[in-house]
Amino acid sequence: MSLSVGIVGLPNVGKSTLFNALLKKQLAYVANFPFATIEPNVGVVPVPDSRLLELSKIYNSPIVPATVEFVDIAGLIAGASKGEGLGNKFLHHIREVDAICHVVRAFGDPDIVREGSTNPKDDFEIIKTELELADLETVEKHQKKKNADVEALQLLSKKPILVVLNVDEKDLKEASELEEKYAKEFGVEVEQAIVICAKTESELAGLSEEDQVVYLQELGQNKSGLERLIQKAFVTLGLMTFLTAGEKEVRAWTIKNGTRAQDAAGVIHTDFVKNFIKADVVDFDDFIELKGWKVCRENGKVRSEGRDYMVRDGDVIEFKIGQ
Repeated sequence: MSLSVGIVGLPNVGKSTLFNALLKKQLAYVANFPFATIEPNVGVVPVPDSRLLELSKIYNSPIVPATVEFVDIAGLIAGASKGEGLGNKFLHHIREVDAICHVVRAFGDPDIVREGSTNPKDDFEIIKTELELADLETVEKHQKKKNADVEALQLLSKKPILVVLNVDEKDLKEASELEEKYAKEFGVEVEQAIVICAKTESELAGLSEEDQVVYLQELGQNKSGLERLIQKAFVTLGLMTFLTAGEKEVRAWTIKNGTRAQDAAGVIHTDFVKNFIKADVVDFDDFIELKGWKVCRENGKVRSEGRDYMVRDGDVIEFKIGQ
């Protein structure tokens, strides 16, 4: 399954800088993975997963990571729900995404004009209010129709949200404390708040992996903000990944938490659902220690699971499919 996240925010809060950093990250992988920018405002980014690198060493096979599609949604200003700015265009784009990522300004650069931005809380409330007003108008129009089913509407204000706080680089060392503070202020879970310096992320995207590690250590971080954003998006949406491994490729597949083995097989190919026989499953650590399917089978580490087995994050699976 695919995951799409729409990036929204007032003008000059760092939204485009963040999106461009995501695109740079995507482009950095282009020699190894089949990703591309779908449109000027859409980028597909790999989900960081060190487990794939370990699996790849066993089979010397190419890596296909899970991906997240980020959509840069422009034109969101106060009054967007009534068509101000690029209001209608923003509404159309935002209805298509799985989650909404609010970017709010928490940096202090006086040279960047605020253009409606006052403080993180008020910026967040402006965007939130515009989504609610747009939903109200949608519901009112829908209720005028006969046999209208309001619950069937995909309301903007009901979508899962993330809040990115675009801070100054010096504030990154207090990222955890700031995430707790602003999560409480915005009325969201800590898992939904991410402190990022968009300028720093843009600089990181242009460095080699080794230099990125050194730079992050100097900032007191062990992961980039973009990695934490993607990981928190997975948590917020209740997603996880299972893994497949072989000489052809090693790959991560995105599924919902609580997905049965039969339905997980359908993520690989829809025909696998009706032709499902069983799932051979190995714990990731066992798979790495014993270096692949052959030795795992010889040592009794492969479990044969039925269609109702609840797949766990990091399971290495080989599905057995009939004709």
